[in-house]
This record gives sequence, structure tokens and C-alpha cells, in this order.
Amino acid sequence: MTVATLLVELLTEELPPKALPRLGETFATRIAEGLKAKGLAPVDAAFRSFASPRRLAVTVAQVAAEAAAKEVTEKLMPVSVALDAEGKPTPALLKKMEAKGIAAEAVARFERRLDGKAEALFHTAMVPGAKLADVLSGVVQDAIKALPIPKVMRWGDGDATFVRPVHKLTLLHGAEVVPGRVLDLDSGRTSRGHRFMSRGDLSIATADAYEPTLLAEGKVIPNFAERRADIERQLLAEAAKQGALLNEYADLLDEVAALVEHPTVYVGEFEAEFLAVPQECLILTMRANQKYFPLFDGAGKLLNRFLIVSNMQVADPINIVAGNARVVRPRLSDARFFFEQDKKQKLEARLPRLAPVVYHNKLGSQLERVERLEALAGAIAAQLHGDVAAAKRAARLAKADLVTDMVGEFPELQGIMGRYYALADGEGEVVADAIQAHYQPRFAGDALPAGNVAAAVALADKLDALVGFFGIGMVPTGDKDPFALRRAALGVLRILMEAPLPLELPRLIDTAAAGFKPGLLTAEGFAAQLQDFMYERLKNLLRETGRDGAVIDAVLALRPARIDLVPAKLAAVEAFRALPEAEALAAANKRIVNILKKAEGAPGEPDLALLQEAAEKALFRQVVEVAPLVRSHVANEDYTDALRALAGLRAAVDQFFEDVMVMAEEPLTRANRIALLAQLAGLMNQVADISRLSA
Repeated sequence: MTVATLLVELLTEELPPKALPRLGETFATRIAEGLKAKGLAPVDAAFRSFASPRRLAVTVAQVAAEAAAKEVTEKLMPVSVALDAEGKPTPALLKKMEAKGIAAEAVARFERRLDGKAEALFHTAMVPGAKLADVLSGVVQDAIKALPIPKVMRWGDGDATFVRPVHKLTLLHGAEVVPGRVLDLDSGRTSRGHRFMSRGDLSIATADAYEPTLLAEGKVIPNFAERRADIERQLLAEAAKQGALLNEYADLLDEVAALVEHPTVYVGEFEAEFLAVPQECLILTMRANQKYFPLFDGAGKLLNRFLIVSNMQVADPINIVAGNARVVRPRLSDARFFFEQDKKQKLEARLPRLAPVVYHNKLGSQLERVERLEALAGAIAAQLHGDVAAAKRAARLAKADLVTDMVGEFPELQGIMGRYYALADGEGEVVADAIQAHYQPRFAGDALPAGNVAAAVALADKLDALVGFFGIGMVPTGDKDPFALRRAALGVLRILMEAPLPLELPRLIDTAAAGFKPGLLTAEGFAAQLQDFMYERLKNLLRETGRDGAVIDAVLALRPARIDLVPAKLAAVEAFRALPEAEALAAANKRIVNILKKAEGAPGEPDLALLQEAAEKALFRQVVEVAPLVRSHVANEDYTDALRALAGLRAAVDQFFEDVMVMAEEPLTRANRIALLAQLAGLMNQVADISRLSA
């Protein structure tokens, strides 16, 4: 049996850079899995993925030309149908055997066994293994179908479709070409290297020679991860040589690694006078438009130098460097022009231009939204005993930069440019900082707005969106969230919990809803639905931090209004759970909850005169004694001490359930015992629903 490395390569036109790593990984993985499924490669066979701007490829080790034969057992038909009264094959069985190519003498080897309630005949035979030449094209086609390609294209006169036109197909097993046809292309052994630095078409001698040939003769680093690492090494070395730093370059590095095949890093420079423009503008235009890596000093200040990742290696890069400097200069000039023009009109004067800008056809214009944000931010700042005037001013100006030239060109700079323009207008730093920070946090791990004013405006922005869209029935479903409401909810929760801020979530929602015009929010029960949505997001957020699921459920079951107190309650429940009394009390609490669910009417207060058994009297006394202490601890937010005090009730609770029949026949006795349990449950579940800790 011939075993050798297999190479599969699709040579294409330039592939989408942001999708390239995933395309390469999926293509390689699917082909390797397909070969293993057909028995042509061992389950632990190593494979290597290749993805460059103009190719997807994979090499799989230990691939056989033909899979080993295997024993296959199949059910033929029930015995009652297959054999007559004398045990001889019926015409139905003989017909099926003929159709399957089973020899007549094989009847004696058929196995009889139960299949459900009836006995059936089973046939076992050795089946030849799959041949690589017969199945490889299908494996490749299946891999192509599995690629994450949102939109395909057709080229030439054929019917083949792919994300980009495909020009060559290589199927090489060891040194042998595997016959096959994929995407209207016949297989061969010819590949191509770098567009300009390669010696031309490359004949790949063997599958194992693929990567070395591309590296040496094609001037291509075909493995994406290795090409990325090479670029990063060159960038860091050149930055160090310049006495500079690279900041937040990972995403751009991924994109650039998908744009070049033979990376070489050069240093470019622009006129220092452009540094008078806010550096965020210059950074964005260099990164987004030119794919350059800006350089910074130790304090994070932009330098007038940048790094270019070229797809060419030349002895004298002067033309490459000069050409890139010539290209970036107009971009920087545009940024400077936008900045200078924008400063000629104050943010306040731009507000009327927000009136015709539609926020949502059911929720009004951006100007109407600004008016809501101004009132809501002021109300939240008042609850925080913060600077109400500053919060209202920041909210009033927060969206004005949306109608500036700079943000029109670079929407990513909204908020950032608002801060610069506010400072230029003479606004205070607190107001300017809040304008920039009100979009925070934008993503997981992003910084939170600093200070009560910024937090008030950020909360107002997110709560207005949440309440508005829930109020008109525009609720996220499945993976569809066109208004980024999940992100807004997580932002609210993180600000409340991590800042932390002593605000009540239901009150914030009600305050935000009051800012909308009467009759605008028509979705029935939207406030309760929004609260459910928020607590579900909080549950997911806490689980991502590694918190125990039962502990999270116990705390959130009470739907705490103060999100800032949730971490302390989680810590208290975790500490309580470690106590020896915890499991018994949780089980007892669960039992109490079930009893109270079945009780008729609302329980009253327990009457000492109606207590009969010693165990219920003892429990009553201990509840009365411990209740003030527990309530004091809860009021002082000492949740751990509150739960520890409750742990002392275990013996009395155990004795109660051992000695006392709660559901007594006498109505007053039964009602009194239910009232005692209700009082106990209310005491035990002030921090969390302890019953959720019971298995």
C-alpha cells in the first residue's frame, strides 16, 4: 500500500484579506477530516495549512493510495420474509442478493439475530477500501462547500463558482499527480510564486517539496501564521531601531499578513507639521486607508514616522518609501483640512443639523434623541450627587460631531472628535471627556467612562437605546441584533457593577422610559421584558468570569435592583456554600419553597400562642433572635456575615422538619406553621435564593 504526503492547492486571484485565515484553516481541516473519514489517512495524521493572498492549500501526512478493506455487516430482511417454511431462500431474498451481488452460496453464512422484536438476516463481507484517485475530487469539493464564503462569483465561460477566480488545481500524492477535476480545472503539479519575484511557474516535484519550493523559488511564505510572525518580528525590530513603539497593531497585522506573500518592512516619514492634527485622525487614516503601522514615543504620542509592509524586497527601497510617503500625504492633508474646517463652527451651532437626521423612523430624529439624553443624563447625575449641569451639557453636545466633516469621513472617530471640538469651543474638560467616553465600553474589555458625569451620559445613551427599541418591539432575536442592544446592555451592566454605581436598574429603566413622548412606546410589558433581557446578559457576563453557575442563579433569582452589590453577594454565597451547614440549609430552603407554593393565600405572621411542638417553638425563638442581626448585616452590605448568622439555624431547622407536621389537619395550626416557614424563608433569602444551591 502506497503511503505518502498529499498536497491539495487552489491557486486563485487575491482572496478577501480579512477572511483569509479562516478560509485557510477551514479548507485544510475539512480536507484532512474527509480523508480520515474515508480511511485514507490515520486519525492522528498531521496536516499543515497554507493560506496566502493567492492560494489555499494543505499537506496531509501518511495518506494511502487505497484504504484498507474493511468488514461490513448489513441487514438484509426479516427471516419471516427471507426464508420459507423449509428454511430455503425465498424469491424476495434471492432477488435482493442478486441486486447486491451476493453469491448464492453465501446464504449458509448469513447470521440470524434479533432486530427489535423480530429476527432478521445479516450479511457480513469484506468491502474494498476507497481509492484516493476516485474520491479526492469529491473531498476537495466538499471542503470548498464548507468554506465560510458569504458571496461567490463566476468567471470565464464555465459554471464554477468560488469567492475569487481559481486558475490552477494541484493534487499531488508523493510525486504522483492524482487525477481529478474541481471547479472546472484538471489537476496538475504546477503552481505559481510571487507575482514579480518568482522565477515563473513552479513545478512541484513532490508534496513534501511544496513549501520549500515556494520559499526558495517562488519567494512566498505560504503558511499564514509563519508569515504573520515574520512580519511582526520585522516590525518590532525596525521600531526598536527607530527608538519607537507600536501600539494596538494586532488587527492590522492580521490584515497585512493576508495582503503580502513576501513581506519586507521599510520606514516612511511625513512632515512634522501634520502632528498638529489630533493624532487619532492621523492614526486612523494611516491604518485604515494605507495599512501603515504608526510609530509612537514612550508616552504614546504619535511620531511623524511609520512602518510600511511591502510585498517586495529590493536592494534600494528609496522608490518604495518615497512612493508611500507621496500617497499618504494627501490623506493627511485631508485630515488637517477637515479638522480646521470643523473648528470654524461650534458644536452647539451644529445641533439644528441633527433635526433632519433620522435616529429611527419610530423614535424620531437625532435632535429629539439629544433632548432625551440631556434630561436622562441630568437625572442620573442627580441620583449620583454629581454635577448635573455638566452631565446635561455633555449629553447635549455628545452627538453634535456626527455632522462634522471629520466624522463623516471617519465614523470611527465619533466621540473622539467631539472631545477635541468641545475643548476648542472652550468647554470644560469634564464635559469634553464625557463626550468622548459616553460610547464606552464599546467592546469586551474596553475601558469604562471615568467619573460620575461621563458615567451618567454613557448610561443615558445606552438606556435610551434599550428602552426605545424594546418599547417599539424591536427586540434582538437569535443572532440578529441590528441595533447592538446586547452590547448596550452589557455596557450598562459593566458601568453599574464595575464603576461601581449605587443605582437601581428598574428605576433607571423607568426614568429612561419617561423621557419618550406619550404613546411612543407601545410594546406591551416592554420594561419587564427589558429587565429579563438585562438579567440574562448579566448571567452570561458573570459566567464568562468563571463564577459558579449555581451561585449566579441563586443571587440573580432575586433580581437585585442594585447591580453594584452583585459581586459582594456572589462572594458571600460562595463563602456560605463552603460552610458545613450550607447543603442542609439549602435543601431545607428548597423544601420550604415547595411548601409555600402549595399554600393557599398569603402567609401571615406566626402567632406564638398557636405554636405547639417544642421544635417549632425553638425555631421561632431562634428566628426572632437572629432576624435583627441578619437584617443589620444586609443593611450594611455585610452579606457574608449575614449568611454566616443564618448558618446557625441549621440544627433548629433540621429538628423542625423531623418533629413537626407542617400540613396539619387543623387549619389554624397549619396556617401558623406555614407563616413561620414563610418568615424563615424571607430571612434566609435576603441575599440570594439559597434553595438554588441544593442539588
